[in-house]
Amino acid sequence: MLEPTKMQRLNELAKKKKAGNLTPAETKEQETLRKEYLAIFRTGMKETIENTKIIDPEGNDVTPEKLKVIREKKVVQ
Repeated sequence: MLEPTKMQRLNELAKKKKAGNLTPAETKEQETLRKEYLAIFRTGMKETIENTKIIDPEGNDVTPEKLKVIREKKVVQ
């Protein structure tokens, strides 16, 4: 998760942008913070998806093979 201070600053910049008062330096700062936030979010989402097991109503594991292979590679490493 993005540090609370960085998240707060990102929100402040978003509000300021809505008001139309961002300076070029703040625009660059906002872009940097967004990239950092998205990288962290994507990593967390990837981990969630890779660790999901799908079970059908009959109780059978119907997890896609691609996910099973990814999990097996993680165990080996």
